[in-house]
Amino acid sequence: MADEELKRAADAYVDEVWEDVVSDIRTLVRIPSVRDREGARPGMPWGKASHDALVAALGIASRLGLDAHECEGYIGYADLRGASDTQIATIAHTDVVPEGLGWTVDPFDVTRREGYLLGRGVLDDKGPFVLSLYAANFFRHQVEETGKPLPYTLRCLVGNEEECEMGDLKWYLRHYPEPAFAFTPDADFPLICGEKGVFHGHFTTGRLADEPGARIVSLNAGTVANAIPGQAEAVVRAGAGELEPREGIEVEERADGTCLVRTHGIGGHASLPAGTRNAIGMLADYLLDHGVCNEPERSFLSLEHLLCSASTDGSSLGIASADEKFGPLTCIGGTVRTVDGGFVQTMDARYPTSITDAQIESTLADLAAQHGCAFGVDGVKVPFYIDPSSAPIRTLLDTYSEYSGRPAKAQVIGGGTYARNFKRACAFGANEPTAKLPSWVGPEHGPDEGVAEETLRQALRIYIVSIARLMRLDF
Repeated sequence: MADEELKRAADAYVDEVWEDVVSDIRTLVRIPSVRDREGARPGMPWGKASHDALVAALGIASRLGLDAHECEGYIGYADLRGASDTQIATIAHTDVVPEGLGWTVDPFDVTRREGYLLGRGVLDDKGPFVLSLYAANFFRHQVEETGKPLPYTLRCLVGNEEECEMGDLKWYLRHYPEPAFAFTPDADFPLICGEKGVFHGHFTTGRLADEPGARIVSLNAGTVANAIPGQAEAVVRAGAGELEPREGIEVEERADGTCLVRTHGIGGHASLPAGTRNAIGMLADYLLDHGVCNEPERSFLSLEHLLCSASTDGSSLGIASADEKFGPLTCIGGTVRTVDGGFVQTMDARYPTSITDAQIESTLADLAAQHGCAFGVDGVKVPFYIDPSSAPIRTLLDTYSEYSGRPAKAQVIGGGTYARNFKRACAFGANEPTAKLPSWVGPEHGPDEGVAEETLRQALRIYIVSIARLMRLDF
């Protein structure tokens, strides 16, 4: 099929199936598929809710005529068999981060409003996942009409634990061969060819509740380590009238002699801290300003200030670094919890090749000791890069450029996607970063997560044409 004819067919197909696409996105969003390690059991390594989403996703794939398989509950795939066993693959995920605070709509349903879809996962990554299945379904119709199989097998991988450790894909790659090329619709257009390293760790205090003069009863903020929290709460011992509200800060006096202090910042993804305001940092600064702490608590709050308020480039922590390919390191505090009379604060750094994870660990361990804390590493992913001049990357960039009407250049990001686990892969959409969003549309990992329906419609067109062109390359 010639390209112009292919584009016309893709346009007509998107119009025809769109209501079904939205319905299938809603089916998945209604499943609160947050990984649950405590609920893991044989056949459900990521817990029941995540497994429910995997089963539902494979059910959609089967209904669309694809050959769907569950892989012991770890991951799944759906194939459109080609003339060759060589695979071109897409990979998206059906797990999500917890809903967190601050939603104005039901996080586990799709709210359709003024051309936008709102709900946990509509953008990251259940909406784009459904697009990958419908792109494969387009080619299934073509194969049935022409009787000619695709040159390569088209495999849609159904991820199920991307938001935590990508254990799903790691398991898959130990048991199945890699595709010749893969893209994941789990980032921004035009295309992501490189990803910074990802470093997750946590600071832990002792039992500060046992210290004389302790004033902080509890701290609670954030949903996951890789998101900047837009809301944080503390329960503190304070006298009547001792604490006053400020802009973005609420104070509620309680009958038991405590106060609830709630801060409202600007949340966002850990890899994109520009324009955010960490609610944990706001809370720590407020408590420090008002002296609501004894000395051990003050030391911890001072560490919170350095991590969550003073900088997002790591300079306040002593780990600032940058290189020509990836740019500067970013670092944020993601969650804080009260555990066994003390506090646990998580952190997320996205780092270039000019610093190592060992250097980050050593510096943060020293800093923790200075503030009466211990530091532990939760996970490390080293930087990833694929040559942007390679034929598959150029094919995807050229297709996006045709649809957007703008020159397209491969980018590097701080986010971590499935692409970093393959030898030949990239992240390709589905988000359009140039789109102007209403104030009531939230970001991925944040409250009121949303995406324009036209963004998803355009992405589906791009994926169809891109896959057709990848099928013409020599793998």
